[in-house]
Amino acid sequence: MLAMLSTRPFVRRCAGASALALALLGAGLPAAAAGRPQPDLTRFYQQRPAWAACPGPDMPADLECAKVTVPLDYARPDAGTLDLALARYRATGPSHGSVVLNFGGPGGAGVPELAAEGRQFMDLTNGYDVVTFDPRGVGRSSPVSCGEGGVAVPAVPRQDPGAGQPQALLRQLRQVAEECARNSGPVLAHIGTVNASRDLDIIRQALGDKKLDYLGFSYGSRLGAVYAAQFPDRVGRLALDGVDTLTESPAEQGLAGAEGQQQALDDFLDWCTTDVGCPFGQDRRRAGDEVLRLVRSLDRDPVPTDFGASFTGQDLVGALAQGLYSKRTWPPLERALASLVEDGDTRRLLGFATGGIGLPHARYGADRAGASPVRHREDGGLVDAADVPADNLPAALLAINCADDPDRPDAARLTEEMKTLRAAYDHASPVFGRYRLTQLLLCYGRPEGTDFIRERVKDVHTAKMLLVGTRGDPATPYRWTVETARRLGSSAVVLDNKGEGHTGYSSSMCVHHTVNDFLLYGTLPSGGGSCPADAPAADGPQDAG
Repeated sequence: MLAMLSTRPFVRRCAGASALALALLGAGLPAAAAGRPQPDLTRFYQQRPAWAACPGPDMPADLECAKVTVPLDYARPDAGTLDLALARYRATGPSHGSVVLNFGGPGGAGVPELAAEGRQFMDLTNGYDVVTFDPRGVGRSSPVSCGEGGVAVPAVPRQDPGAGQPQALLRQLRQVAEECARNSGPVLAHIGTVNASRDLDIIRQALGDKKLDYLGFSYGSRLGAVYAAQFPDRVGRLALDGVDTLTESPAEQGLAGAEGQQQALDDFLDWCTTDVGCPFGQDRRRAGDEVLRLVRSLDRDPVPTDFGASFTGQDLVGALAQGLYSKRTWPPLERALASLVEDGDTRRLLGFATGGIGLPHARYGADRAGASPVRHREDGGLVDAADVPADNLPAALLAINCADDPDRPDAARLTEEMKTLRAAYDHASPVFGRYRLTQLLLCYGRPEGTDFIRERVKDVHTAKMLLVGTRGDPATPYRWTVETARRLGSSAVVLDNKGEGHTGYSSSMCVHHTVNDFLLYGTLPSGGGSCPADAPAADGPQDAG
């Protein structure tokens, strides 16, 4: 699923051009590796972005775009490069640098998200240039893809993982992995949060900032924590909202996600059944059964879509998962479900089925369903926005999560554990259990990922970091915020948001103001503080006591 540190000063006293080179090279070293000989990254740390108007008819006039170049492989920086797409809103007042945003996913493209939702961050332009980027493998930055028909990556294969002989399912999973590798280009072997964090440090230097000020949502909290582990001396003000786990296995994460999504569905049905327009009626006790009956009916007999594909019960579950992230999306989700139940019309639900875990995303390539896979540029340059594959978000989500996960049980172990896992997942959620179990299996057939996050992202010695946990978060449970803060150590301060929904910055004015005050002025409430549910704009954080 969506499914982060010993302070060691680098070279500070140098003279002449050779000293500059050494300083820049040192700036590119993860803290744990600084004592070993490293490839020369000097040229990557000497960049200055050339900002200009963003291409495309729908881009805001005051949004500027640029690019920065990073090594494809940090171990062999001469073996090829990648360009990363950047965007920014300039500071409107006196600026003390940039604040970099990551909107989550993994797989969320930052540039279109900032273009669509930039108004949420205009307060930050009082002291910052507000910057975002498309991470490697995402958006215009060498996007990965699983090929034509790969839009449904998080829901494939559609075979029930707990039914029949799992060997056939595992063969299909390996075929999916091979198809993704064929369609993703060389970046796939170098994707993942550890490399994205090193890219983030090159972006920091290119922006002219000595330290990174950062706001990360959901998966963006994982990226921020990994940055803190690799570059503790370069941590400025880091705010992490909707905090990811650093320690739980994918199986444990999947169970937590199924439980959280089931609770969000129950809350949605509590609300929906008070409305005469609810497609599941007004009997709350029956409404949950009606949802499950609809999912199973569509799995047996999918309905066609305007794009020629079929819409299954698991596609419906994926749309529900996305639509339940925020109470703001409940009314359009209710209307989308009514269109399906009453007219067999899937178009509105397809708008929810992005597959991402994070804030709702504006997507490149959203009108390219059925188009040919992207042709990767051999020079690693940015692709045109129109050429970003329609399945890039789910394909990147899968690729990054697998690259971050060291667990690769073999076919024999998966076969042995399948029935037990299915029972546990169904118990966690009769609606979301199968969907989350399928996602758990999707790393099968891919190379083993890194153990860096589980083993080495802990005990940070950085400036204070603000971690926001929301009590009713269906994707990143509040306990993950507490556990991650404990793992990171005394540098991590927790803001307890007692509201609902995934992340708090866009739904709680109290969280919004507290995060902004920290980023702009460095102020934190005593003990981290708390925010009441549905706090009015005038409220501020209360002492946690």
